[in-house]
Amino acid sequence: MSVKTIRGNLLFWKIAGVFTVLLIILGVAFVAIASGFSKSYYTTAHQQLYGDLAHHLATFTQPFKNGKPDTTVTHDIIHSTMVANPSVEIYLLDTAGGIMDYVVPDTTVQMHCVDMAIIKQWLATQDDMLYPMGDNPKDPSEPSIFSAAPVYENNHLVGYVYAVLSSQKQKEILSAINDHFYTRLSVYIFLSALLTAFIVGVVTFFLITDSICTIAGTVRRFKEGDYSARIKGYAQGNLGVLTSTFNDMADVIVNNIQKITATDRFRQELIANVSHDLRTPLSIMQGYVETLMMKKDVLTQSDKDKYLAVVHDGAKKLSGLVEQLFQYAKLEGNVTTPQKEPFRLDELASDILMAYQLKAKECSINLRLNSPSNLPPVFADIALTERVFQNLLDNAFKFTPDGGDITIQLTRDNGGIKVQIVDTGIGISSEDQFYIFERYKQLDGISTPKKGMGIGLAIVKKILELHQSAIEVASQPGKGTTFKFVLPLADKTLSSAPLLSQ
Repeated sequence: MSVKTIRGNLLFWKIAGVFTVLLIILGVAFVAIASGFSKSYYTTAHQQLYGDLAHHLATFTQPFKNGKPDTTVTHDIIHSTMVANPSVEIYLLDTAGGIMDYVVPDTTVQMHCVDMAIIKQWLATQDDMLYPMGDNPKDPSEPSIFSAAPVYENNHLVGYVYAVLSSQKQKEILSAINDHFYTRLSVYIFLSALLTAFIVGVVTFFLITDSICTIAGTVRRFKEGDYSARIKGYAQGNLGVLTSTFNDMADVIVNNIQKITATDRFRQELIANVSHDLRTPLSIMQGYVETLMMKKDVLTQSDKDKYLAVVHDGAKKLSGLVEQLFQYAKLEGNVTTPQKEPFRLDELASDILMAYQLKAKECSINLRLNSPSNLPPVFADIALTERVFQNLLDNAFKFTPDGGDITIQLTRDNGGIKVQIVDTGIGISSEDQFYIFERYKQLDGISTPKKGMGIGLAIVKKILELHQSAIEVASQPGKGTTFKFVLPLADKTLSSAPLLSQ
């Protein structure tokens, strides 16, 4: 027997057991209710059948003579009545409720006076009180239904006929019958409850296990690689919770798989780009070093210096590539924490432009800064902000032809300083603008040759995200490109501190 079958059987017996216990409880409650209604039914029927007994005896037997019970007249009639109906006990009462005569053995009568209040109430409201409970002289602790009627002599009330309609003998008989009845009823109800519980348990087990099998099949499909598999048709109850939980989990897993796949694809692109970008300067350096080694005695000093300059330039490029990779790895791993402080952005931009002037002169590019003189300080990380400027300027130099213009514009913006780096380069198509900030992404094409690993702009985006800012681009092919972002102003407290200048 498999584990699944054992679990299924346990589930079945649990369901069957719960329903069996429930139905047994309902059966016991039904027996109790049936007993109460049976007793009520018998009491009502007996009252209706024999409720006028006392009235007939009082009318047709004349049980009193000269204010006293006439035993010679009544005993035979009363005795005959009790023989015909053993459940009836008849008493003659005086006007105060005292028992004056009866036909039962004296030793069994335990009280000699009955409560007249209930008798008078019943006589006054017979239609409203169908089965009143009065005193039972033979058993004072057990009230009984009764019948009563006044007896008049010469229009003068001399006593009452009081008939107990449910005697001790009757209760004994009914008790024996009821025990037998309740035993049979309990057996029938128990068997019916067990059968019903079995049927309901089987049906419920089938419905639940069928649903579980359907869900298990969907989960199995997902496990085997069908990531579009989702559980349908169970929106409510515990299965609804299971359905929504699995579907949400599946969505998260699929999303994570897509992210992992995309990351893996980006890594492949990075490896390819790094291999290309590292191979080129390494090949050049290796070639010149080999030339120096083989022809060191032939080359002139000027040639040696030229070759060493090429090797040095290649080493600088390699160092820059490695540094960019290291920088992006720290940003991607959320290791870098901005050390924010107030500083003058125009002074930082001016210092950076000064460092790029030699490069601009070599390329015949006009490099300038447009900034008002009264700009307030910003609150940011100086080193990371400098990296943003450097990467954007490097990008502008890559795609701006000789003789072009590169301009840094600083303007006051709501809540910050707006920075725009404008070039007159080859521009970027609207389709490509969606991808330029992706990590390791390069734009391929005749007009945009590969000139790096493609993580410079990704680093810019990451740094600005750490400053709760965003980078935007506006460009048209052949008309240049503008990158813009906003850095927040230093608050009043920070602006009162000494400003840092570059």
